[in-house]
Amino acid sequence: RRPPRSTPKPSSAASDVYKRQTIGFARNTVINLAGVIVDAVKKGKIKHFFLIGGCDGYELERTYYTDLAKMIPKDCVILTLACGKYRFNMLDHGFIEHEGTKIPRLLDCGQCNDAYSAIQIALALSKAFNVGINDLPLSIVLSWFEQKAVAVFLTLLHLGMKNMLIGPRLPAFVTPKVLETIVKNYGLRPISTPEQDLKHILTKSQQLQ
Repeated sequence: RRPPRSTPKPSSAASDVYKRQTIGFARNTVINLAGVIVDAVKKGKIKHFFLIGGCDGYELERTYYTDLAKMIPKDCVILTLACGKYRFNMLDHGFIEHEGTKIPRLLDCGQCNDAYSAIQIALALSKAFNVGINDLPLSIVLSWFEQKAVAVFLTLLHLGMKNMLIGPRLPAFVTPKVLETIVKNYGLRPISTPEQDLKHILTKSQQLQ
């Protein structure tokens, strides 16, 4: 007979790594707070939204997403979903306080199958501000790995989403001709460095009234 297994207790150093995380920011939860979020944007409390998500993998270049999340200014909100979120969801992103409401700076929308929620949130914000989806202070930074992400990517293109960033490298099926078409019509760009991409995004960001 095998001796019973004992569960090792984490050391104090290891336990410091784990943080309490608030999840469940699917479309219904966020849309119910739309009034507060819209007012926070109009009054300058929230300057920009970043949707950072997608697949994860073993490549060292994927530290880009952790570094980018760390560099994003405190007056910006990060929406995230899928396995890519595990690169930075353990960090303490804090809150943006507005009119007595604490808005988490990191809104975890779920897994890759919840991409619909993130899309609906973007559409709801577009409707609330009465602007096109590409006129929102919203930037999409995708991490690519698995083939099923193609469906999400094609959905975003179908919705007319432009100026998205994708990395750490382009999918293998993207031939030079396909890439030329997507870049020309949708402004797709490969990631460069967190510093350069963040500067480019915030320089072009504009506040909605």
